[in-house]
Amino acid sequence: MLKQQQTIKHPVSFSGIGIHTGSQVNMTWKPAPLDYGIKFVRVDLEGKPEIDPNIRNIGDTTRWTTIGSNGTVIHTVEHVLATLNGYGIDNLIIELDGNEPPVGDGSAAPYVKLVKQAGIQPQEGKREIFRPQETVHVEVGDSLAVVVPSDTLRISCTIHYGKPGLDAQFLSLAIEPETFETQISPARTFALYEEIQYLIDHGLIKGGSLENAVLIRNESILATEPLRFRDEFVRHKMLDVLGDIMLLGRPLAAHIITIRPGHSCNAALTKALAKVMEKEQPAPVSFAPPMSGDTPLGQAMDIVQLLNVLPHRYPFLLVDRIIKIEGEEKIVGLKNVTMNEPFFQGHFPGHPIMPGVLQLEAMAQVAGVLMLRAGENAGKVAYFMSANNVKWRKPVRPGDQLIIEVEMGRARGKIAKAKGVCKVAGEVVSEAEVMFSVVDG
Repeated sequence: MLKQQQTIKHPVSFSGIGIHTGSQVNMTWKPAPLDYGIKFVRVDLEGKPEIDPNIRNIGDTTRWTTIGSNGTVIHTVEHVLATLNGYGIDNLIIELDGNEPPVGDGSAAPYVKLVKQAGIQPQEGKREIFRPQETVHVEVGDSLAVVVPSDTLRISCTIHYGKPGLDAQFLSLAIEPETFETQISPARTFALYEEIQYLIDHGLIKGGSLENAVLIRNESILATEPLRFRDEFVRHKMLDVLGDIMLLGRPLAAHIITIRPGHSCNAALTKALAKVMEKEQPAPVSFAPPMSGDTPLGQAMDIVQLLNVLPHRYPFLLVDRIIKIEGEEKIVGLKNVTMNEPFFQGHFPGHPIMPGVLQLEAMAQVAGVLMLRAGENAGKVAYFMSANNVKWRKPVRPGDQLIIEVEMGRARGKIAKAKGVCKVAGEVVSEAEVMFSVVDG
């Protein structure tokens, strides 16, 4: 599997209709920075709301995979996500002026063309590949899925519906970019003729036609072109699995064995994997304490308010004031560094310098205020899991005023990242990326 994160080199666009909504929609892919993740953006709505394709945002999975957040929804994301999974694209902005991506010909081939037009840009950051160490099993109706440990991603799929014209099919493939492009992406969506009225009655397939789907009627195949593979239908089911497991939020290395998969079963499997992923995280070390449910929500917090939020006390409270809070993403804190700090007595006598690890702790405390100050995380605990790209650029001395800027990164379930920067007189003195887990206090 690919080890480095990737985005695309250039913006690229594609227009068409949504297969279920029937609406005309324009979609644009844009490069995104390291650790940004995948984000859908509804540019047709006020404020251009973003939706993370994550299992916590899962919606309807009856005949499509829907994601939603704060009342904003996007339907039928599975083919786009399957393409990103197949090529190992980790960071991307997907802008839509409607609530469903254009369907194209009902396969992922149009999105493969987008990748080729845009080009793939490797990034200097490692992928956080999840390798489950235990077997996971789910059943939903007549669908079944089992995940077993593996060093690479492999999907083994069987379909058998007992319908004329739809024989049992089986295929097992290791998922690599070339395999996805040639063996999976061309497979089109399909439906049984007797299902059509049900779908119409439920307001679906408004944009459906033989140009973007294969129809099975008795033993006849209705389409604008012959089948692209003898077993095209099982390949399309593997395409859907590949897209739906993208909602895990991390690249997956495992062997997925599934029988008669559907979006509901795929979602149940992804939820089960997310629980295993949370359980298998490294043993954490606490960096931020539990916060009360009445944490102040204003744009600034003085020392009295901080003392009501953080149980840290002298000499370990390393924040004097919160200067500014911008939504749920940015926060700025302040620490006045004085000669009376106890650590100056030994670091170093005659040449006092604030230890770099305490600057890291100050970043962590400020991040904790932002993450746990209210809402569903109130009263919980943030556990420090890792620190990456830590850099100490200049010494911090008595008399300096340390400005601590923290910006939250992507969150995957209860796992979150933040980037912290400490400045003195406008110059960066230290910076780091931290990862932490939010658990019940």
